[in-house]
Amino acid sequence: MDFGLFLTSLGNVVLHPSVLLMVFIGVAGGITIGALPGLTATMGVALLVPFTFGRPPTESLAMLLGIYCGAMYGGSISAILIRTPGTPAAAATVLEGYPMGQKGQAGRALSMALFASFCGGTIGALIMTFLSPVVSRFALEFGPVEYFALALFGLSVIISISGDSVVKGVMSGMFGLLLATIGFDPISGFPRYTFGRVELLEGPAFIPTLIGLFAVSEILNSIEKMGVLKEIKASIDRYIPSWQDIKVSLKNIVKSSLIGTAIGSIPGAGGDIAAFVSYGEAKRSSKHPHLYGTGVIEGVAATEAANNACSGGAMIPLLSLGVPGDAVTAVLLGAFVIQGLQPGPLLYREHLDVVYNVFASMLVANVAMLLVGMAGIRFFARIILVKREILNPVIFVLSLVGSFAMRQNIFDVGLTLAFGVLGWIMMRAKFPLSPILLALILGPMTEANLRRALTISQGDYSILVSRPIAIALFVLAALSLVVGILNQRKIRKLLAESVEKGQEPG
Repeated sequence: MDFGLFLTSLGNVVLHPSVLLMVFIGVAGGITIGALPGLTATMGVALLVPFTFGRPPTESLAMLLGIYCGAMYGGSISAILIRTPGTPAAAATVLEGYPMGQKGQAGRALSMALFASFCGGTIGALIMTFLSPVVSRFALEFGPVEYFALALFGLSVIISISGDSVVKGVMSGMFGLLLATIGFDPISGFPRYTFGRVELLEGPAFIPTLIGLFAVSEILNSIEKMGVLKEIKASIDRYIPSWQDIKVSLKNIVKSSLIGTAIGSIPGAGGDIAAFVSYGEAKRSSKHPHLYGTGVIEGVAATEAANNACSGGAMIPLLSLGVPGDAVTAVLLGAFVIQGLQPGPLLYREHLDVVYNVFASMLVANVAMLLVGMAGIRFFARIILVKREILNPVIFVLSLVGSFAMRQNIFDVGLTLAFGVLGWIMMRAKFPLSPILLALILGPMTEANLRRALTISQGDYSILVSRPIAIALFVLAALSLVVGILNQRKIRKLLAESVEKGQEPG
């Protein structure tokens, strides 16, 4: 690590007006894109890559990194305010952020999401800057066995996000795994359960499914309870979290940032997996797990720190190995090539100044995200004050537009409506929706890597316990299940005691 060159690069970014302007433009655009349902960080970066043609590499990459960081935070805005994750990585933020918004604490939730996003993004960027070679060597150790173990560890979180009933949570998760089998067989390439529909060859489109399960189902639920729901009085007088909120969340922020960076550095994993894993860990280690699901500030901090730390983690294999860590860095790989740069080991040797400019831009982008976010929180939080009679149609239209925008296919709109009705029915029956989403994310990874591992070993299952990283992940998965079940028992006991005392549960 050349500190002199890093400080020079940081000075070039901070002190050069055109580069700094591009960072702020990128961050503002990223937050806007991330907050709109269906417009993911990947889409935002891909849409704006053409605008970098003919501009110097430092300016171009600074703007794209600003979009990346801004969109990761922006997804939490709609997740907290209207129960519609703007990005897949913000899906876990719904679990605690939306209940906080419904209790009139939208400003508090948004300020914590912003602060945790800044901390997570900064920690991820610092690890990327100082430990890239070490972390990239760790990422290289991952093969089919390790990926299968990681996916299994992620699926163990289903217990933690099952709400009041583990049985219903597991049933929702199993339904999600069944949905994940739709589409091409990952090994033979043979289509399964597509019913002759070309649109299902890659499985149910993730964004329309996400929007349907969370946004449309909530709209239907809101319409059903119109006139019964109390008017929400949101407090919007806060730009940063209170010291008390920071104090109770700081441990989770640091822990989740490390988890997010580690998972982000593994090619193929992403912020959505990191956010759910961090949420499960936050609930597991909490002194009051029975309150999770009712609007706990630590839950918002954990998910947002993790998914933003992933951005720094995902850049590590891109810069060090030339292998994208997630979908956004895959698009960024194209941006590097357009600028005449080939990420990988040779980039450090031939264009070290560009590498350090990327490090510096990432850090500055997180600071810009904090400043732009603070300026916008008051306006974001006002959305929740809009009457439901006006807000519901607007959210519904945005949801359908977001579903259509991904593939410009009317089938996806129908898929959104179908999953919306399904989600509403499941909400009425008190089935949790998040396990479906987690299973859809991890199902393909679980199946594909298990079958690849068994193909390599010619059907010998002992290969699954032949690698130390995989064994460690299996142990963590087992511990997560045991602790999750014990927590659920504790929750049921506390709820029973509160009912006996005539108090409100949770």
